[in-house]
Amino acid sequence: MNKQIGTKPRPKLADRVYFTLKSRITNGDFGANEKLPSEHQLSEELSASRPVLRVALERLREEGLIYSRQGAGSFVCAAATTPVGFAKVETLADIQRCYEFRLTIETAAAPLAAERHDDTALAEIAEALDLLRAATGSMQHREDADFAFHVAITRASNNHYYEATMRALRDHINVGMKLHGDALMSDGAKGLEAVLQEHTAIYEALRDRRAAEAGELMRRHLEHSRDRLFGGGLLDLRMDRA
Repeated sequence: MNKQIGTKPRPKLADRVYFTLKSRITNGDFGANEKLPSEHQLSEELSASRPVLRVALERLREEGLIYSRQGAGSFVCAAATTPVGFAKVETLADIQRCYEFRLTIETAAAPLAAERHDDTALAEIAEALDLLRAATGSMQHREDADFAFHVAITRASNNHYYEATMRALRDHINVGMKLHGDALMSDGAKGLEAVLQEHTAIYEALRDRRAAEAGELMRRHLEHSRDRLFGGGLLDLRMDRA
């Protein structure tokens, strides 16, 4: 199914290329005013033809995420990046604190996303879910797609404070996601399928604008992820001072 912005149809592959590049930009893989790889490099890396890549790049330009310099290439707009404002993750207690913080942010953002999302925002969440589904089918856990799913929900809430906070927490969240992914892989297909079902249920609640249910499903998902990582035995944070 082709996604649409306004009245302009977007090829499915161009959607995927756009989504991948947008995630890398907003997740901080490229810094403010940093030059993107050449079209030749991106075409090879993303397994996309030059015409498809150009459709995706034009969409990024339309949204103000990149700008072009004649003869020099494409560059990331400063407004597309957010500086990190949190201390680095150093201990398991920090990972637990990050989950604790995410439970306050994402369970509030999910109901708002259910109420406020438009077709574009919902399509972005669906694209991330598609990547997660493909990874599960290949017996893999993709932290980038997982993070993209969660940050797309905060973007859909139409409250930029939630999205900016998630971006600032990207490195912290990825540490937990990587360890969670390792725990899932040790459980084989069963664990990966369970997490995919949790993501799918959240998406469906958002899509159907079931706000309260979306918040509850997000809460359960984050708690399940945390508990799978910690084996159900949380640390006593009274004994571990930040």
